[in-house]
Amino acid sequence: MINEINQDLYKTDWRWYEDGYEVTRTSVWTGPGCHNGCGVLTYVKDGKLEKIEGDPNFGYNQGRLCLRCLNMVENIYNNDRLKWPLLRDGEKGENKWKRITWSEAFDWLEETYKKICKTIHDDYNGIGPEGIVALSGTGRNAMWHGAMCLRAVFGSPNMSFGFLSADSCYQPRMTANLLKEGDCWILDASQLHPDRYDNADWVKPEVVVVWGNEPLASNGDGFVGHWLVDLMRMGTKFIVIDPALTWLASKADIWLQVRPGTDCALALGMLNVIINEDLYDHDFVENWCYGFDELTARVQEYPTDKVAEICWLEEQDIIDAARMYAKAKPAGIQWGLAIDMQISAMEASAAISDMVAITGNLDSPGGNVLVRYAYNSSKKYGCGLEFISQEMLDRRIGTAQSPIHKAGYTPFIPPDLLLEAMETGVPYPVQMLWVHGTNPIANMAGDAPRVYRAWKNVPYTVVVDYYLTPTAVAFADLVLPVAMSVERDSFRSWWQPLRTLTAAADRYYECMMDEELVFYLGKRFNPDFFNQFETVRDFLTWMIQDDGNGVDYTFEDLTHKVYDWWDFNETYKKYEKGLLREDGQPGFVTATGMYEIYSPLFDVWGFDPLPHHMEPYESPYRTPELYKEYPYIYTSGHRHIGLFHSEHRQLPTMREVHPTAIADISPEIAEEQGIKEGDWVWFENKRGKCKQQAHIAPGLMPNLVRARHGWWFPEQEAAEPNLYGVFDCNGNNLTTMGVYGPTHYGAPYKCTLCKCYKVTPENDCSPSEIVTREGGFGGYDYTRFEG
Repeated sequence: MINEINQDLYKTDWRWYEDGYEVTRTSVWTGPGCHNGCGVLTYVKDGKLEKIEGDPNFGYNQGRLCLRCLNMVENIYNNDRLKWPLLRDGEKGENKWKRITWSEAFDWLEETYKKICKTIHDDYNGIGPEGIVALSGTGRNAMWHGAMCLRAVFGSPNMSFGFLSADSCYQPRMTANLLKEGDCWILDASQLHPDRYDNADWVKPEVVVVWGNEPLASNGDGFVGHWLVDLMRMGTKFIVIDPALTWLASKADIWLQVRPGTDCALALGMLNVIINEDLYDHDFVENWCYGFDELTARVQEYPTDKVAEICWLEEQDIIDAARMYAKAKPAGIQWGLAIDMQISAMEASAAISDMVAITGNLDSPGGNVLVRYAYNSSKKYGCGLEFISQEMLDRRIGTAQSPIHKAGYTPFIPPDLLLEAMETGVPYPVQMLWVHGTNPIANMAGDAPRVYRAWKNVPYTVVVDYYLTPTAVAFADLVLPVAMSVERDSFRSWWQPLRTLTAAADRYYECMMDEELVFYLGKRFNPDFFNQFETVRDFLTWMIQDDGNGVDYTFEDLTHKVYDWWDFNETYKKYEKGLLREDGQPGFVTATGMYEIYSPLFDVWGFDPLPHHMEPYESPYRTPELYKEYPYIYTSGHRHIGLFHSEHRQLPTMREVHPTAIADISPEIAEEQGIKEGDWVWFENKRGKCKQQAHIAPGLMPNLVRARHGWWFPEQEAAEPNLYGVFDCNGNNLTTMGVYGPTHYGAPYKCTLCKCYKVTPENDCSPSEIVTREGGFGGYDYTRFEG
């Protein structure tokens, strides 16, 4: 593959000069970016990025880029971008600011830090810094920086997602993996090998199950959607599990139009077929599995006729899909966010993982391969935990209520319990939110109006971002502007390879690299540690070497390497070779050393040790009276091709592609409600309402609506009560906080109820004004659901 590239045109040097441009080979994994670290060639003249191309010498993305990277120049040099630090110069929400220097910003932080520590220490019998909470956004190259600022700089243990209820993004799937086999897996599309499809050890999957995601639009963690198109061209067959007729579903051999929130039941029904028809891998089950007999008994509770009724599927389709997957050698599963966004998230993740294991597709070529961060060189959200004492860890908000959080399977505190602390002041009041690369009230936060109300109780907020967002305008005291992808020195190791992000263009005005922000704050707040580093690149060398992980070169060396592929991630059947355990013995990193179908830890914690179906919190069966009033299933978070979460709304090119919030409704709902293509429609339930523009989507489940997420309008008035119109189209006006399964993982973003009707002059209004002036829609009092 790489040998076919014109090496005179596309060099393997890290930097060269061409037609007046300085060309740099690097990767991107930050704004304007996504979950992946695609290789790029930056073309810079006089310190300014003028164009960008994919790097065909990097096997990961093979020279292909999406709209986000191709439109990078417009994003970097957009006049709305933050240029220098801003300090609030009026009431919160007024959008009044004064320009300050970085030194003044750091002085403000130091003074505020002392006030917070004194308040918690004197008034709440605390140590002090725990009054500070850091909020992180999605998994990319700003997640470890907020964690280091929180723990290594301020000394607080309280790290959380940006009010993403029940950590409903990858955490349920990853945690299920960690509990069952001690490592995480991904679909093996050859992305762990530098020579990709030409690698001698890799085997093309005969079948791929695409479960609960749309990879061509989302490009989820460690996976680029176009790889599936490559596999399709090679002859791989597809099973797609999705309530919508996506492009991939239209090309699939089997499409299972599953009812949202019933994925665990479907997996158990498929396991019923696999076990009862003796389609499982006897060698793996007999030698490497713990609890198979218990699973065999459990799946008898889920015969395919019962599962078909739960999931709204044809029984024969379930049977055919189970047989097709189990008989294929190899077969893989590409799963996604919809698995996490239900109260049965952990249970569904466990059952799907069991399917992979008992069919012999775990850590097999073309199956689902076990992976670690390249050279184990990134603690990611866990960065800085070594700076926190056990006494301080014990003061974390909410972890006592969640055994999995308390045991350290996630470095976060539960977002729902953080919200309760902001509302009640228990166990102590949140004094400052450090908001690093997240825009919660526009994007992540379930029940966004409730989060808005609670946030007004927090005395101080610092926002680290690229643009003024609705979150910054509503709450921030201090706004810190940071550099974008090609203006930064950093690295990525999630999952493969270890790769550099090299500053190729000059910084925009006074923007600071996130890495510099950690470095300079560290020297001020924690000099005993940070003064060992003379430069930011020295600090980055310490980060990539990470306690003797085998990296014996500096960050400067990595810059010249560009990409460093780690042999461990390229190896298959690692559990047989003693590569997973610290003692070098064969097996998995679990208490039993085996793949744990039956979870001993769940047993100890008081959870059901085996997967089981839980009916969605609001559904035709659990809440039939509510279903009469709100007869449609509502999903929030539907993805756009090109836009990433709440980013890119300032960009003319991106808004030409996606001008506004466009929701999918079924033809059946359109006919019932008299809705035509392009009409504005209301989605409403007892928590609130929002309006989006209707797209009538053929093949959508007949009583389903899919709202887009992340919408706000930078062209509108920023000050309250409008806040860039953030609540007008906010799909999370209808979702929940405090509703999750027994494990504290997974919330019903994808499976609540609503009604849908046309916007008319008589019923039109501004939800943004209702939320900011009246505090929300009111009238819905519910208690926390725990399964």
